[in-house]
Amino acid sequence: MARLGIMSFAHLHADFYATAIAGLPDVELVGVWDDNAERGEEKAAQYNTRFFPTPEELFAPENEIDGVIVTSENVNHKRDVLAAAEAGVDILCEKPISVSVDDAYVMIDECEQAGVQLMIAFPSRYAPSFQRLLEMVRAGELGEILCIKGTNRGENPGGWFNDPSLAGGGAVIDHTVHVVDLCRTMLEQEVVKVYAEIDTIFDPDLPCDDCGILTMNFDGGVVATLDASWSRPKNYPIWGDVTMAVIGTEGNAWVDLFVEHVDIWRASAGTHLWEPYGHDVNADMIADFARCVDTGAPVPITGMDGLKAMEVALGAYKAADSGRPVGLPLA
Repeated sequence: MARLGIMSFAHLHADFYATAIAGLPDVELVGVWDDNAERGEEKAAQYNTRFFPTPEELFAPENEIDGVIVTSENVNHKRDVLAAAEAGVDILCEKPISVSVDDAYVMIDECEQAGVQLMIAFPSRYAPSFQRLLEMVRAGELGEILCIKGTNRGENPGGWFNDPSLAGGGAVIDHTVHVVDLCRTMLEQEVVKVYAEIDTIFDPDLPCDDCGILTMNFDGGVVATLDASWSRPKNYPIWGDVTMAVIGTEGNAWVDLFVEHVDIWRASAGTHLWEPYGHDVNADMIADFARCVDTGAPVPITGMDGLKAMEVALGAYKAADSGRPVGLPLA
């Protein structure tokens, strides 16, 4: 039995994870802490668990917390991960790992010294379409990979995501990391150079960026592009996408991680939605984290994976500011 807690419901993914926990056998949501007490109490009641006013009370020995999911604002990830590490519990941290390379290294080092595992929430790795693509690439079915065109386009989530002091940026830091992680996993290569065009176009009043096009060079010679924008209008049928077109010397492949959906037309409301079905990647990720917590197995997505993906986003901002490609890793 894996006994998990959740630190903050600031991120909308916290609801996905709490729902996943409720549907998993041998996994229990022991409690919730949130620096917004009203929100924390509401969510604890919603998911039939307890609210704790402080992290120390959540991690009290009598609660026997084995692992915790950190879903606070990006800038608070470091604060919450270090609190959990001090308490000696394993951690699943929402992406991006942090908002600076220095903070990410501190988080990784503190977790190592405390003897706890730090996993980063990249649920896209668990999509069956990506797993099939990974098998094809590893088996050499596409030959040598030459280039990749990726997208992670979505709605502007609003709220603190639009506040750079809490999010560390806008669309680019929010949406770059997923596809970069998939590329790193598939290629087993690192990004060594990034160039980006970043702007605020869809909502000119935003205090942050809402669109970005990145070009990346990997150390094995692969070139990749990525559209990491909040370009989906509010009336679009689905919140966003994750797609990859992969070009190889022996074949090409295209994957859409959210292709499993049905079209729903509501004549009375005049709305059109894509309702998803099939695989729940969030539940798969939570189950994998719970397995590692329960058995002590190494987590499959490490803090360093999170750092490398975030570093590309930070490099993209630097490239956009300077108008020149930026080499990675960042100094």
